[in-house]
Amino acid sequence: MTASLASPLPERSITIAQARREWIDGEPAAAPGTRIEPWLLRSWQRCLAAGRQPGERVGFDPVSAQAALRVAERNRALVTAARPVIEQLSRAIADTRYFAILTDADGIVVDVGALPGGSDPAARHARDIARVGVDLSERAVGTTAIGTALAEHESVWLHRGEHFFDDTSVYSCAGSPLFGPLGECIGMLDLTGVQVVERPELRHLAVLSARSIENALLQRHPCELRLRIGWPGCAPGADAEGLLCIDADGYVTGANAAARHMLHQPLGAGLALNCNDLFALPPQMLFDAARRGDAVLEVPLWSGLRVQVRAQLPNQPAAPSQGGGRSRLRDVETALIRKAVDEARGNVAEAARALGISRATVYRKLPRSRRAR
Repeated sequence: MTASLASPLPERSITIAQARREWIDGEPAAAPGTRIEPWLLRSWQRCLAAGRQPGERVGFDPVSAQAALRVAERNRALVTAARPVIEQLSRAIADTRYFAILTDADGIVVDVGALPGGSDPAARHARDIARVGVDLSERAVGTTAIGTALAEHESVWLHRGEHFFDDTSVYSCAGSPLFGPLGECIGMLDLTGVQVVERPELRHLAVLSARSIENALLQRHPCELRLRIGWPGCAPGADAEGLLCIDADGYVTGANAAARHMLHQPLGAGLALNCNDLFALPPQMLFDAARRGDAVLEVPLWSGLRVQVRAQLPNQPAAPSQGGGRSRLRDVETALIRKAVDEARGNVAEAARALGISRATVYRKLPRSRRAR
């Protein structure tokens, strides 16, 4: 009974076998090209281009002791941030006989979750790969979720024969790349099972868990101000909330994937982005909001969109997310108009042109005491 449950669905096995014959063995296709994921085909092609053959033995060799020490030192922060997430993951997937593996950007294992027990072949296959220091890169073990996620920078799901080498065809695995505060790939999170039921939904779990690790890393990133951003009307949540780290001069020093997508900015890779480039208000207003402990600001972007921002100083507890947004928005608008009028030396018409609004709006929103005569 267990063996039948662990077998892939017949149609899935047939599709994989046909794809291997066509794309790896080079046999003519009986029908038009068998459809497989483009990233999977690219991985197979990279293995073939490197002169590898599916029947080669895979040794799952560790790197040298010296190299392992260097890897451990380089990835200390990653492992610290990931460990609580991996512990929770291990509990979530314990009954499926899948387990978690964390690697660095080169595919070297830097941490593992709880492994299935037992001395059967499946447990031995698990121990082959779930060892700190083992090289599980594509160059070492061919097509796997680890190597493919690192090469393609996207989440993947692989089942049994989709792995390039015969020796790795006992595994089923989901993987998601991990990105650092500057948007660089720093490793990947893998969920693997040995001779198990196919569970492609683990791809989604791997992605969410990877985002949790990235956010934990960003929470430890040194900064003078931390911004949590979200769209108005959307409930705050770890998977949808943008995080930005800001230095004393208002420059972005780190961001998570949600922030990069929301603001449509790379936010990293050597780019010097200031809050002034992102938000249509002075950075000092965000620092002031954090010092006052404002719950939430509704902040305009240069695109005309608005985002909700919670500003926190380092080590400052998060403020409640409800209430105060609309009144704080009026404060932001007033401050922006006041600043434009001051810069125009009291010329309301010039300030209105700079802001792209009418003079009537300036007069309506600016307190009487600050209006130009």
